[in-house]
This record gives sequence, structure tokens and C-alpha cells, in this order.
Amino acid sequence: MRSLKLIILLTGFCFACKQKPVTVTGNYTRLPETVNGKKKLCCESNIPARFASVKLNVPAAIEAGGINELHPGMVLIRPGTFVMGGNNSQAEEDEYPRHKVTVKSFWMDTTEVTNAQFSSFVKATGYVTTAERKPDWNEMKKQLPPGTPKPDDSVLVAASLVFTPPDHAVGLNDYSQWWAWKKGADWKHPHGPGSNIKGKANYPVVHISWYDAVAYCKWAGKRLPTEAEWEWAARGGLQDKIYPWGNEPVDDGKVKANTWQGRFPDRNTLKDKFYGLAPVASFAANGYGLYDMAGNIWEWCADYYNNKYYSTLTKGAVNPKGPANSFDPDEPYAKKRVIRGGSFLCNGSYCTGYKVSRRMKSTEDSGMEHLGFRCVKD
Repeated sequence: MRSLKLIILLTGFCFACKQKPVTVTGNYTRLPETVNGKKKLCCESNIPARFASVKLNVPAAIEAGGINELHPGMVLIRPGTFVMGGNNSQAEEDEYPRHKVTVKSFWMDTTEVTNAQFSSFVKATGYVTTAERKPDWNEMKKQLPPGTPKPDDSVLVAASLVFTPPDHAVGLNDYSQWWAWKKGADWKHPHGPGSNIKGKANYPVVHISWYDAVAYCKWAGKRLPTEAEWEWAARGGLQDKIYPWGNEPVDDGKVKANTWQGRFPDRNTLKDKFYGLAPVASFAANGYGLYDMAGNIWEWCADYYNNKYYSTLTKGAVNPKGPANSFDPDEPYAKKRVIRGGSFLCNGSYCTGYKVSRRMKSTEDSGMEHLGFRCVKD
């Protein structure tokens, strides 16, 4: 457990939405209490460097060779202007100030990139994902506070983080109770050795780093969406609504998305019929014909994450590309990108990532069981 807590600290699972600086006790981070009206935890906050040695160096063999038709599996998102940012009591500080944004038209994948699609990419290029590579501690520590102790060599192996729920109620301030650093976990083995993706060709690919997503996009002749494009698309033509379907809470009425129903992290009532990942397009599309813009998996965006970025856009913006530099006050040494959309682990008591305005972040080299992507094209 000591090694697990340490490696999770090093990979940044502090999970605080607007957390004050954490304190360090021994070799692990001690988080503030978060229940009964105190600060909430978030299922995808603060995920810094895991493989800092992996640079964005797409092999020459990866060229734009993955498209056989003009825009297969994509829908045209028409240009428009909207007010970007939070608009309800669940909104976080970095979702403000609200500001007017105009985006040009673009094409967007109707679903997350699937295992079948990613398999085609790997077969064509021989690409090896971040999770399949051993981390380099000398590079990794550059994105960690000075003096961070080196973990045992037994945890510096090709691995990824896997959801491992307890069988009883637990406090939400100790993430190691439901996350495990598992050797051999990657996109082909989403739960670690012994697991596989047979029969799951139409499930979203996971354990994908930002580097992996960018490499796939290059091969497919596409790119990652900007944060503004993603939010405009997620809104699906609705004006000033909280979710892709409107304002009705996620657990009211009919099932709308793959999220966690019940008590997180030990009891899922399975109202949506899925304990973990769901096949893509298992739930109704939004007004633009896009599936899973809420829940199922988090999705990478192109932009750097900066907690104060919206304050630079108070006069509005046209096709914003994000800030020039990354900054997260919780982890100032880490370089992060925006992730959007929530996942199958999102629950109102723990994380409301399925809101269209919800901003999360992770370092470019991070990947886990509920993180993937979709592509866009100009």
C-alpha cells in the first residue's frame, strides 16, 4: 500500500476540484475531508506526469492514411456563437467568467474513437502507446515538486491506473481505495493482465494519453477539438443549458448517459445497465447527432489547461485555441491539457463531469481506464 500511495501521488491523483494546497505525510499526500458539505472530490482532477519522458514525436510512418472516404462517421458542426462557461451551482471557479465565443464550422466524430479504429491505427503504424512504455524517473520528476522521493523500481514499470472498487462504503478522501496502479494495464488490457478487448470492438478505446490521441489524429487526417469546439458541439444547439440534453438532472427521468448511479465507489444500481464502459452510441445523441458527449469516458482536447484562461476572454473570442502555456495552481510543475465530458465514474456526490461546461485537466502523458478521445476535422 505504501508503494501504491506513493505512485498515485506521483501520478497526481489528488482529486481536488478547487483544493487548497495539500500536505504531505510521509510518502503520500493527505487530502482534506470532503463530505457533509465540505469540498468535493473530482474523479479526474490533478493528474500530472506519468511518463514525462514521452515526447510528442510521431513516427514518420504515421501519416494521414486512415480515411477512405471524405468524412465517414462524422457530422458537420455548423458555425455559431454561444456563451461559454458555467451556469449553475455546480460550476467550478475555472468555469468563470462566462464569455462569448464564436466558432467556425468543423466536422466531428459522432462517437469516441473505438477499439476497432485504434486497432487499425496500431496495425498500420506499429505505434506503441504511453501505457505500454516504462517511465523514465529522471524525466518524470521534472513535473513533480523538488525533493519528491523516487518510488521503488517495482512501480516504475509499464502500467496504468485501473478502477478497483471496494465492497463497502468508504470515505471519498482516500483515492487509493478505488484506484490501482496495475502493471500491464493498457488499451488492449483495460483491466490489466488477463483482460482483453475481445468482443469489444465498438467500445471506446481507453488508457490513451494525449500523445497517443494526437498520433492517431495525424494518421486519420484529423485533429483533437479545441475546448471551445468541444463545448459548442456538446451543447447540441441548446442555448445556455447545463447538460447536452437540457437541464434535467442526470438521474431524473429516462437514462441519458453512462454514469455512476448509487453510492460511489462501492455500489452502482446499474440504472443505465452498465457497470463500467458502454459501447459507443448506447444512449441518445444530442441535437447535433453526437453520442456520449456526457459520461462513458473523458475526452482529450487540444488546448493547454490554465485555471485563469477564461479571465483573458472577457471581451469574447473567435475560434480560441487555448492559452499559450499550461498552469494548474494545484500542481504548478505539471504541463496539462484539457479533458471534457465526464465518465462512467461520474456521480453527483463525487464528480459532475457530465456538465457541458465542466473543465478537467490531465498531463499529456496520462492515461487511465476512463480516458479516451474523439477527433475533428476542418
